[in-house]
Amino acid sequence: MTITVKALQKTGPDQPFQVATIERRDPRPTDVVIDIKAAGICHSDIHTIRNEWGEANFPLTVGHEIAGVVEAVGSDVTDWKVGDRVGVGCMVDSCGTCEECRAGQEQNCLEGNVGTYNATDVDGTITQGGYAQKVVVDERFVCRIPEGLDFDVAAPLLCAGITTYAPLARWGAADSKDGAPKKVAVLGLGGLGHMGVQIAAAMGADVTVLSRTRKKEQLAIELGAQQTLATSEDGFFADHRGEFDIILNTISADIPVDKYLGLLKPRGVVAVVGLPPQKQPLSFGSIIGGGKVLAGSNIGGIAQTQEMLDFCAEHGIAAQIETIGVDEADAAYERVVAGEVFFRVVIDTATFEDAEVA
Repeated sequence: MTITVKALQKTGPDQPFQVATIERRDPRPTDVVIDIKAAGICHSDIHTIRNEWGEANFPLTVGHEIAGVVEAVGSDVTDWKVGDRVGVGCMVDSCGTCEECRAGQEQNCLEGNVGTYNATDVDGTITQGGYAQKVVVDERFVCRIPEGLDFDVAAPLLCAGITTYAPLARWGAADSKDGAPKKVAVLGLGGLGHMGVQIAAAMGADVTVLSRTRKKEQLAIELGAQQTLATSEDGFFADHRGEFDIILNTISADIPVDKYLGLLKPRGVVAVVGLPPQKQPLSFGSIIGGGKVLAGSNIGGIAQTQEMLDFCAEHGIAAQIETIGVDEADAAYERVVAGEVFFRVVIDTATFEDAEVA
């Protein structure tokens, strides 16, 4: 039976959000129906809805930071029951059989994973995201939200949390070097960066925030950083050459890649999770000298996403948020782009109840 729900929808990149009704697909035996309690706003939503990453499929509902409660389960579902606290991130399906899927790296599915929105679903329709009252998802792509995490602060973890946790785990932020903690620099203290600082600190790293100015220095310390360095200051790149084991680049803007590689110790890593629209220049000499690594990272698999949620609950890590109603989404987008949000915006989906359909 098709499920009809209220959702925030745009009919074009320059159109305002409107409350509309959308149809979720008929739940299959392996599907879970989730009553959404909170939906985070990610900058990826904005890039997509504004056609900055290619032409979107309109009308479209975005949102891939979803937290809620299981409302119903299919007859073949074994891992979930009604009432479970759950979350859904950036994927809702993959082939399940390729080498990457079998290795728990569904985000790298060789057949192409199915995104939570703006992708072709199993029934041939375009997936619609989490700015809505409910969602239908294959049980394999559902994660458990630990009791220690409220829905609103947990929702952004389904993207911002795993996006920063995965490269820090892969490149050994938790490891020591000659008995000393790894020196990790987080470039940018925004929606992604503030999660990266908390996670790296909880892993035991010595964390530095790199920002254009020091105006967020106190915030960085409260999140677990040891210091903040201003990249705009004269002599910055020369003064800090060879200082860091890992640099996590969370900003979606042009950077002097070669200069940041120069901040690494030999065999150090610049892990990139921010995606600027422009191509970035690189001299191979910057990575050959010192045997350095320039690596990309794109969220993580479902098992690692669950690992991240458990890690955050254990260490008291949560997104710093402000909550809005469904009528405030357009204004929130403008504020996110302007860098005026500290640090994530989350939609309270209970406000759909009194919202009128356009």
